[in-house]
Amino acid sequence: MSDTRPTENGRAAGPARWLRQWVHLPAASRGPRWVRWLLMLRWLVVPAILAIVLVAGDWKWAGEFPADVGRDVGREIDNVIDWMTTELDVLFDVIKEVVLTVLVNIEDFLLWLPWPATILAITTVAWRTAGRWVAAFSAGSLTLLAAFGLWDSTMETVALMTVTVTLSIMIAVPLGVWASQSDRLDAILRPILDGMQTMPSFVYLVPAIAFFSLGNVPAVIATLIYAVPPAVRLTNLGIRQLPEETLEAAESFGATPAQLLLKVKIPLAAPTIMAGVNQTTLMALAMVVIASLVGAGGLGEDVNRGLGRIEPGNAFLAGLGIVFLAIIIDRITQAFASRQQSSMGAGGGVG
Repeated sequence: MSDTRPTENGRAAGPARWLRQWVHLPAASRGPRWVRWLLMLRWLVVPAILAIVLVAGDWKWAGEFPADVGRDVGREIDNVIDWMTTELDVLFDVIKEVVLTVLVNIEDFLLWLPWPATILAITTVAWRTAGRWVAAFSAGSLTLLAAFGLWDSTMETVALMTVTVTLSIMIAVPLGVWASQSDRLDAILRPILDGMQTMPSFVYLVPAIAFFSLGNVPAVIATLIYAVPPAVRLTNLGIRQLPEETLEAAESFGATPAQLLLKVKIPLAAPTIMAGVNQTTLMALAMVVIASLVGAGGLGEDVNRGLGRIEPGNAFLAGLGIVFLAIIIDRITQAFASRQQSSMGAGGGVG
């Protein structure tokens, strides 16, 4: 049998010793047994009181938050948007006219070209960059889209992607380069890019409609916001992960910071930057159907029209056209990035 009484060295055996250790009761304490047990149970008083209060109290007020400030905050946001649309109306009109002019000119040019010439040009580019299999797929898929009667919609989508991806690269690559040279800017951009990539794509239509009404321009703006983050991240990451030995060697030969950036860092990070361009292009294509909800034409409009008229076959064919474009662009840009990486590897070995 275990003896729970204190021993000569002031310690107790059995449950009493464990209980004393749990409640931090000094082992050498002396006194009547009931006093020691009260000291052991002192830590149970507060939980017991809390339990009584929770059971006996009225907690109906906890079911609702005491204040509802959502409407007030939403009203303030509406006021800010109204102020911007009124005071910055000239700026938004200029942006709208520039984007719309470039988009219409590209679209008219693509529609003016004979479809066999366009297919031949794209097939040649695919063959020279990605090989004969990608060239054969490009020729076959584009010919199939022409046979489906989707050639005009495909060219509208290509024009929309050309403008959107060009604007995205013009914004993302310089911003990524800047972030790679500034830890402060990188720390500021990181949560912003996280929010831009996790926010539902439909949300981007809200500011686009508020500032640019309906049509192709808000579709371009919403798609641009959605597609910019990958290029910014990968440009920043590609430059930051360059080997220190290469940069130190360039500095030892007397390269200035500008020369180091323009002639060493950016060329060596070109494969990673191209991977960012690839991801930006694919994300822009993923917005085609959503952008059609605000008036953008192209294959996305055909998908929505087919679904609205309960014509799943037509919607499927238009969606298949988007997939074809995505595969062609993905294979060509990936092959170009691989070529850049191989050439940089060969150049690095020579240097």
